[in-house]
Amino acid sequence: MVYRYPLETVVQTSFGIMHDRPMVLVKLVDEDGLVGVGEVWCNFPAVGAEHRARLIDSVFEPLLTEVSFDDPITAFEILTKKTWVLGLQTGEFGPIAQCIAGIDIALHDLHARRNNTPLWKSLGGVTNSVETYASGINPTNAEKTAESALNAGYQALKLKIGFNTSADIQNIKSLRALLGKNGHLMVDANQAWGLDEALGIIRSISDYGLSWLEEPIHADRPINEWQSLSASSNIPLAAGENVIGEQHFDSLIESSYLSIVQPDLAKWGGLTKIVPVAKKIIAAGKRYCPHYLGGGVGLLASAHALAAAGGDGILEVDINQNPLRTIFVEPVSGVLKLGDAPGLGTDLDLDTIANYRVQ
Repeated sequence: MVYRYPLETVVQTSFGIMHDRPMVLVKLVDEDGLVGVGEVWCNFPAVGAEHRARLIDSVFEPLLTEVSFDDPITAFEILTKKTWVLGLQTGEFGPIAQCIAGIDIALHDLHARRNNTPLWKSLGGVTNSVETYASGINPTNAEKTAESALNAGYQALKLKIGFNTSADIQNIKSLRALLGKNGHLMVDANQAWGLDEALGIIRSISDYGLSWLEEPIHADRPINEWQSLSASSNIPLAAGENVIGEQHFDSLIESSYLSIVQPDLAKWGGLTKIVPVAKKIIAAGKRYCPHYLGGGVGLLASAHALAAAGGDGILEVDINQNPLRTIFVEPVSGVLKLGDAPGLGTDLDLDTIANYRVQ
C-alpha cells in the first residue's frame, strides 16, 4: 500500500528535494487472522514508493505464501537467500533489502502480537520509553521551525546543512542561541562535500558545541578520508543510514573515526539484523542513534529497536507536518512512550489516512 502526503513546505536535502512524504506499508495476516504491519523505506527517488510496492506484490508476496516459517529471523534468511540472484541480476540490492526490512518489521509485530507481548520486550528490552530529537529542520526558516520544536518539548535539534556555507553557519548560530550553550544541536550534511571542503567547513563550525556532524562526505569514501576528518575535528562524526550488511557495520563499529552509528532499519536489516547490530554498537562504546525519516510505523519500529538495545542513544523524529506519522505516533515533551500493548503498540485505522492512498 502506497500513501503520499503532499507538502506545503518541501523537505530540503543537499542532494534533492521532497515534494511529498511517501509511505509504503506492508500488512501481513497469519492463519489465525492476526495482523502485523511494517514500513519500507521509500524516500528517494521520487517514484521509489510505487516501485517498492510493486516489488512487494510481484516478488515477495508469492514467496511469503509458498514458504512456512515459525519466526521472523528464519523468514529474513529465507527471503534474503531466495532474492539474492535477483539482486545480482538487476543490481537492485537496495530496494530488495528495503522490502525485506519492511516485511521483517511486520513479521516481528505479528510475532509479538501472537505472544501478547510489546515488541520492545519481545526483543529483549527493559524500558518502554526513549528520548527523541527533532529532525528535518530545513535551511529555509530554520529558526522558526526550531522554535516550534522547542515549544513542542524537544530539547535536541538537528539542522540540515550542505547548501550554502555562510547560510549554514548563520543557521547554526541562530539555533545555538535558541538552545543555549548546553542544548544539543546536531547537523546533517547528507554527504554534501568532498574531503577538502569538509575539512574547511569543519573548521568554521567547530566553535558551536555541536553534538555530531552527520555524513559530511559520501558514505562510501575510503576509510582514510573519514579518519582524516575525525583527526581534524572536535565534532563527533555520525553515519550509518546508507550502510548495508553486517560486515560493513562491523567495520564501522570497529573504526576509530565514528562516535555515533545510525542504522536505518527500514533501509536494511529490519529488526532481525539491526537490534543485534545496535547492541554491538553500544558494546563498542559508541552511541546507537537510529536514523529514520518516514511514516509512523517505521518510527515506532525504530523506537522499539532503541528501547530493546538500550544505551544512551536518541531517536530521530521528523518535525515537519506529516499525518502519515502523527496519526500513529507523536512524542510528548521529547519522550516517546511505547507502553505495554502487544507488538508495535498501535492498532492501525487505515481509514483515517485513506485520502492519501495512491496505490
